[in-house]
Amino acid sequence: MPTAKEHAIDLYMRAIRDGDARGGLDANVGDRYVQHSTGVKDGKEGFLEFFVPFLERNPRREMKVVRALQDGSKVFLHVFQNLNDGQAKWVTADFFDSDAEGKIIEHWDVITAYSDANPSGRSNIDGPTEIVDHDKTEDNKALVRRFVEQCLIRRDLDGILGYIDGKRYAQHNPDVGDGLDSFLERFRPETTPLKYHELFMLVGEGNFVATMSRTSFEGVPQCQVDVFRVDHGKIVEHWDAAEPVPPRETWANSGKF
Repeated sequence: MPTAKEHAIDLYMRAIRDGDARGGLDANVGDRYVQHSTGVKDGKEGFLEFFVPFLERNPRREMKVVRALQDGSKVFLHVFQNLNDGQAKWVTADFFDSDAEGKIIEHWDVITAYSDANPSGRSNIDGPTEIVDHDKTEDNKALVRRFVEQCLIRRDLDGILGYIDGKRYAQHNPDVGDGLDSFLERFRPETTPLKYHELFMLVGEGNFVATMSRTSFEGVPQCQVDVFRVDHGKIVEHWDAAEPVPPRETWANSGKF
């Protein structure tokens, strides 16, 4: 029986990349499909209503699952999309929940523009992908949870070296370079436009942990995904994606969270 991770990847590749929307849904989605991508209605029919026109508008679709994590019934996918030979390039961060058979029953996502080089020359999706240290999954999840709650939400940064290896910290945010100093320069001031409010979801497998948080940027509510790579008990690498939460009256479903 396919795993939830395999179902999530096949849904992405078959239904969107390969254009077999109905076949991808029938093979990989369970009895219900709750949608949190705010422009897409719930259910298989909502998926088809949105993606059939998407496939028509974008006949050439290159998609690559760069990172894929499974944590119990939850799955996280980190995906690069190249539409119409570079006309648009996106990075999507998708979370899924699955049923007892591993079929997908719920979906959340954040979509951001692809960036090929930040101040340290890194794109917002390149870097290590291999999942190792499976025996450390729970420890790494606990470390990231404490880091998000203490340093990002409560903004207690005095103990940050207990979480991040400042000498090895590789950064993939489009505007921030490597090293702890670059992060603190932007995030430590009280005037920082980025505020974390709530850790909503956390999915980890081995040395990778992905989180979804309620944040705001310059006072505008947004959904923030952060991906952390952990090595020897410290965070050593970070990727992120953020998307404003649109006004409630524009939602086609129950909302981003």
